[in-house]
Amino acid sequence: MITDIYSKRQIEVLKETVDKDWFIALLHGAKRSGKTKINNDSFLFELRRVRKIADAEGVKEPMYILAGVSSATINKNILQELYNMYNIELKFDKHNNFKLFGVKVVQAYTGNIGGVGAIRGMTAYGAYVNEASLAKQEVFAEIISRCSGEGARILADTNPDNPEHWLKKEYIDKPNDNVKAFHFELDDNTFLSDRYRENIKAATPSGMFYDRDIKGLWVSADGVVYQDFDSTKHYIQSKDLPKLSTFYCGVDWGYGHWGSIVVIGETDDGVAYLIEEHAKQYEEIDYWVDTAKGIQERYGLKVPFYCDSARPEHVARFRREKINAFNADKARLSGVESVAKRFKTNTFYICQDKVEKFKTEIYQYVWDKKKGEPIKQFDDVLDAVRYAIYTDESRNNKRVDIVSKVRFGL
Repeated sequence: MITDIYSKRQIEVLKETVDKDWFIALLHGAKRSGKTKINNDSFLFELRRVRKIADAEGVKEPMYILAGVSSATINKNILQELYNMYNIELKFDKHNNFKLFGVKVVQAYTGNIGGVGAIRGMTAYGAYVNEASLAKQEVFAEIISRCSGEGARILADTNPDNPEHWLKKEYIDKPNDNVKAFHFELDDNTFLSDRYRENIKAATPSGMFYDRDIKGLWVSADGVVYQDFDSTKHYIQSKDLPKLSTFYCGVDWGYGHWGSIVVIGETDDGVAYLIEEHAKQYEEIDYWVDTAKGIQERYGLKVPFYCDSARPEHVARFRREKINAFNADKARLSGVESVAKRFKTNTFYICQDKVEKFKTEIYQYVWDKKKGEPIKQFDDVLDAVRYAIYTDESRNNKRVDIVSKVRFGL
């Protein structure tokens, strides 16, 4: 039965797209809600449809656009899933294109304007745009303009972004007979167990992250960034620290504004503790070298320092001084979400007697409603915290989702 394969929401999308004509079908909403699964299958349906149209027109090799932020995201979100589900093995040419069902599929990358060079001048019989909200608007427009073959249609999917985002204003808010928009919530994916869904909800930070990731809403951020921080719960005294097994640091360079180095310690089960804060103004690099060497004396020569890459000469100086320095992963929103998840899941605690600047920043670090990102104020220590936690998770493949599994028994 079809209900064994697709959720109720996915079946509704099929009913609106299989037997009706349209130009753009845009699926948007929560993560893990089933958007990409139905679009991957629709992609296969579309290729077969294109082949029939081409046969009727006498076109030997019709072309179709497969677009995503990068080759890696296309492979992860689409091609690998098609292989896992249907054992579809593809043979790529030197341009990373392939043929499937008699249709030539040309890959285009939407993260920058140069990524669409492969499709300029082509006549496409359709396109599939993954993670559409991450596409440059001019790139999305170029893909649409290329889809001029007979009966061409465009599939797209995306997670929510800022409510002022061009994709929402120009396409989702203006649906018509040619543009169909379908909204998904986490609960639409009934193939996920109730227990899993409830645990994910419990692990998702409050506010914007919950509204976007669970409800699938295009909302602005509002108020304090770390809404789940609770001073009565997340402050401890250093004398009450458990046994810590690993240590790592975050570094935010400064001079006129505050510079900072923080030290994070973790237990064997992945619970993190902010155990040292060093924050100063008007200090030269020599001061920070001495501070880092003191940290090495306490926690070992191999302790990593995840540094703001904005001052490469300072990172180079650390390395010359035999300090284990790395450029931090500075993905801002993803990094904030990682720290926020830790507060929500009670896997990050602060040694109250070892911090000063953190105490004021945590309540003054607020969202920019228009940009959907934190305002660049009151973030010197918090940036160092973000660099430390997010980069260490990335380097060691231990996203907070893994910690959540431990804490929530997923």
